[in-house]
Order: sequence, then structure tokens, then C-alpha cells
Amino acid sequence: MKKAIATLMSVIIILMLAAACSSGKDGGSAAGEAGGDSGKVTLQFFHRWPNEPFNGYFNSVIKEFQDKNPSIKIEVISALNDQYKQKINVVLANENPPDIFFSWAGEYGEKFVREGKALDLTSYYAEDKAWSDQIIPSAVAPFSKDGKTFGVPLMASTKLFYYNKTIFNKLGLQPPTTWSQFLQVLAKLKAESGVTPLAVGNKAPWVAGAYMTSLNARLVPADVLAKDYAAATGEYTHPGYVQAIQKFQELMPFMNDQPNAISFEEERNMFINQQAAISYEETSGFRFFKDLPFEWGFFQMPAIEGGAGDPNILTGAPEGFMISAKTKHPKEAMAFLKFLTNKENGAKYVKDTNYVSVVKGAINTDTSPHPLMIEAANKIIEAKGMAQWVDTLMDSRVSQAYLAAMQEVLNKKKTPEQVVKELQDIAKQVRGK
Repeated sequence: MKKAIATLMSVIIILMLAAACSSGKDGGSAAGEAGGDSGKVTLQFFHRWPNEPFNGYFNSVIKEFQDKNPSIKIEVISALNDQYKQKINVVLANENPPDIFFSWAGEYGEKFVREGKALDLTSYYAEDKAWSDQIIPSAVAPFSKDGKTFGVPLMASTKLFYYNKTIFNKLGLQPPTTWSQFLQVLAKLKAESGVTPLAVGNKAPWVAGAYMTSLNARLVPADVLAKDYAAATGEYTHPGYVQAIQKFQELMPFMNDQPNAISFEEERNMFINQQAAISYEETSGFRFFKDLPFEWGFFQMPAIEGGAGDPNILTGAPEGFMISAKTKHPKEAMAFLKFLTNKENGAKYVKDTNYVSVVKGAINTDTSPHPLMIEAANKIIEAKGMAQWVDTLMDSRVSQAYLAAMQEVLNKKKTPEQVVKELQDIAKQVRGK
């Protein structure tokens, strides 16, 4: 009964949001004038950060923008992650969708492009080089398709193994650079540290998805990955996909019990509370690690000997915003996104949220309290490209099956061969459509 009520409430909220987005001028919609604000252009801004410190950051920037542009009003709607994913598809189907909306890169954003829901922003990038040249190129590229750019990145995050340097030093361990070294480190931690070597909280299966993103990138050539992750051409026949799951299985003896039963937040807390020596964490997690009572560091996913992929590529992706192709105020919407990603607000974003801004120079000793964050940000800036999350690159029908199957791998109920065969079968169905 509780589940049914929760589902009903979710549907009601989505319908209410849809109605708000298509309410016309009298309701202050994205496409019209705001009621009570005659003469003002109203832009509806839909993002996925109703929580702090992000909500406070956006509200502060919006207030400053409106003060400087009194003829423009920003109307905010927000929903957290999974709710956002449900709602955005509904509101973009309306006649008056949000003018500006959040999007992940990869297939998630490309479907909006294919469906004609995202405005081509290429000309704005070209005509204002003073602004566009200050955005990290590797963060813009994932929002580009066929020579055109359809999004403005806000932040970027990369996945790194955070490790307890105090425990490593006590055992005479060094951060591993190869897979064989990684297994040796984990074995010594298990035998001598008295803590869980590797914390994994896969209650939400995107956690295993991040591992598979990294392992696939190291074991499958980039051109094969690009072909397979595309819905129209995916086959998943390269042996690297099976090998990637086998490598993941090699880590399982060093994980905590029942990884599928604990959340990623619990995984993080295991590391913070020194119950685990290593956690695969995003740079967005830096805000949780500012004042730990022990020394810590990070290392990249180690290179896999003999792997057919890229041994050094970073795992991660930018996140940002698109402008609706139906907006009646594209210039005003773009003006707001430029303001959101100017040098001052890029620095403010880092200082307020401890996330990595895509604005060059935004992360420095004045904005970031931790030198490791600057080091991680430099890795993103210097990266020629990034291995983007499988659950945003793949067609959702394929990725959902993939992540669910990886939970079964952790439960020791499916083999790598069975998982990849499922991927091949689903990919075939998707290609047929």
C-alpha cells in the first residue's frame, strides 16, 4: 500500500509540474510573461539540485543576475536525480517546456538533440570567444554532436580511488599503477590492516556501473566502445566486455559483505570512519573529506596489463544545461548560462560547493581548501577525453539491464558470459527499433 501511495504521489507531482510548464502567460510560464511582472521576460530554469549547498548557490547567482538584468525573471524548478529523470521527459513533451534544463552528457543528452528538443548553441560559442574560450574544451566536447554544440557544461567530476594514506604508510604500501599491483595491495590490506580493503555500496547500481565504465575503457578499444554504446550499432561482441566483468570479480573477495545491501553514502562513511582502506569516489565528494583525522590521497583506476583499451583515460563526465528548442527567449536564456559560467561564478561555484567547475582557473588556493582537489581538477583540465558513465552513454534499455545484471554478479548468481549475452540480446532488440 505504501509503495502504491508513493507511486501515486510521484505521478501527481509530475502532472502538476507538467501543468505548470504549460500554463501559458497567465501562469508565468517559460514561454510567456510572468503574472504580476508585466514587461519582464520569464525564463523557467529546471535543475537537479534542490539540496544544499547547491540550491543556495543557484539562488544567489540568480538574484545577482536579476539585479543586473531587471527585465528578466528566472523561475526555478528543481528535483533531485531520479525524480528529475522522471519529470524532465514529461515537461519537455509539453508545448511550453522549461527554457533551460539540466542534462548529463552522452546518450542522455543526445536523445534530446535527436528529438529536436535542444537548441543548437554553436553560434553563441563562436560569437563570444571571450566567454567560450574559458570553458574547458574536454567538458564541452561531450555536449557536441556532428560539429554542433547543444549544451553548456557547469561542472565535471572524475572517479578516483581514495585511499587511507595512514594505513598504506603503516603497511609500506604505495598507490598501485597496474592491475597486478592493485590486487597485491588489496591482498595485503586484507591480511594485515584489520579493515575492509575496498568499500562498495551498490544498493543503487550506478556504483558498479562506474567500475564497468572504467574497466570497459581499459579493455575495449575506444572506437568499439563508441559503436557499441550507440543504440543503432551496439553489438557487445568484443571479448573485453567479458574480461571487464572478470576483473570486477577479482575485486569481490576484498569488498565488504553484501555490497548490494548498502548505499554509496554508507560506503563513503566506511572510508571516513576508517572501516575501509579504499573507496571509489568522485571528485564531487571532496566536500566530505576536508577535515578527516587521517591522511588520505587518491589514485586512478590502474592500467590493466594487455588491455586493448586506453590504460590512462579518466572516468567521469561533465554535467550542464541545455536550452529548449521551443524557447521564445534564446538570447536571454543564453545570457543567463554565460553569467552562470563566467569566471567569477565559476570560482564561486567551487568555493560554495567544493565541486569542480569547468571554468578555467576557477579552482585555486583561494577557492579550494584542499590541495588534492586542485590536483584532481588539473587532471580533468589536462584530460584529452573522459570515459563517460555507461548509464548515460548507453541506451537506457541496455544500461538498466547491464546494471541490474552487475548486481547479480555481486550476488554470485550470474557469470560474465551470461551478462554479456544479455547485453547482446537487448542491444539487438534496440537496434531493430
